[in-house]
Amino acid sequence: MSQNSKAKRDKRKKQQAKRPFLRLNAQQQVQNHAVLTNEDGQVVAAIGLQGREWLLAIGGQTMGNAENPVPMLAMLKHLANVQEKEGRKVNLEYSELLQKLLDTLAAESEQTADEYLDKLVAEFEGVDAAEGEEGEAAEGDVAEEAAAEAAPAADSDSKPQA
Repeated sequence: MSQNSKAKRDKRKKQQAKRPFLRLNAQQQVQNHAVLTNEDGQVVAAIGLQGREWLLAIGGQTMGNAENPVPMLAMLKHLANVQEKEGRKVNLEYSELLQKLLDTLAAESEQTADEYLDKLVAEFEGVDAAEGEEGEAAEGDVAEEAAAEAAPAADSDSKPQA
């Protein structure tokens, strides 16, 4: 090492721009890429990019994260469809970056972006329909069991139970 190396290094450090201190717990800002708003303009749900991770937030709570935001976009579109069926007016807007990702995935499966997104939304609707049928069947079973339990109890009203 030369005798001037420390002097050169110090000079180079002084000429560099000052960097802010990086905090250990400092989180990067979330950039919104898809926003579902209600008729009052309030955000119902959103998809954001934080660093390299896509986040899904519903009702102000982070519900999940993923490397691919397109299934989350399908979930938001499904949520918008459900809200509209219930009579609420909602608006789903998404960024050009998300549109490009959607176009790329749709091109890989030889579909248009709308067809691809509608196919993903249909998967969510299929899951909801299956859960609804199971829920109705379970409610019927519970009602039958409650009726069966109530009938013997009515017969034994004359005897006190301990």
